[in-house]
Amino acid sequence: MKAKKKLLYSLPFFLLLACNNEAKDSVDKADSANEVRKEKADSSGTYQVDAESADFLVKAANAGMAEAKLGEVATQKGTNKKVKEMGEMMIKHHTAGNDEVKKLAAGRNVSLPETIGGDMQKQVEELGGKKGRDFDRAYISQMIKDHEEAIRLFKTATEKVNDPEIRTFANNTLPKLQEHLDSFKVVQKIIN
Repeated sequence: MKAKKKLLYSLPFFLLLACNNEAKDSVDKADSANEVRKEKADSSGTYQVDAESADFLVKAANAGMAEAKLGEVATQKGTNKKVKEMGEMMIKHHTAGNDEVKKLAAGRNVSLPETIGGDMQKQVEELGGKKGRDFDRAYISQMIKDHEEAIRLFKTATEKVNDPEIRTFANNTLPKLQEHLDSFKVVQKIIN
């Protein structure tokens, strides 16, 4: 009888844990998997990448997926030709960048998010609710903000990541991100 009571009292705790694990978004799951892998490797010495490299790859994958998804939305909802063109460019360039991130991650046993993280998904939904010129302006503003953040992320990676191949990828991607940012700023002037 006592065992049954113990089980009944502990059941809500386990249900709470299960619900909390399911509530994690894809980025959190990837971070958790990488942390567990690192902890196991600390004792066996088999982990193949430093924490900064894994963190960068997860963040770069999330940002790249979000840019491609937002590009899709821009091609569908954009009213200005330049906005649609920028959306197409985001799909092409960020999909290619994500392919590189996937290769780097696979070679280092790093888990990446399967879908866009919660914050980025919220951006997609908010932009998806806008129409016409309001959409065009909001999309361009969001892209400027996102690319400024991406440039900071990639610059930090060039300084803090220990893996030379990942550092080279970050360094080689920076000019493309800057080009995107500059292009979005030009389009912003055109549509305002």
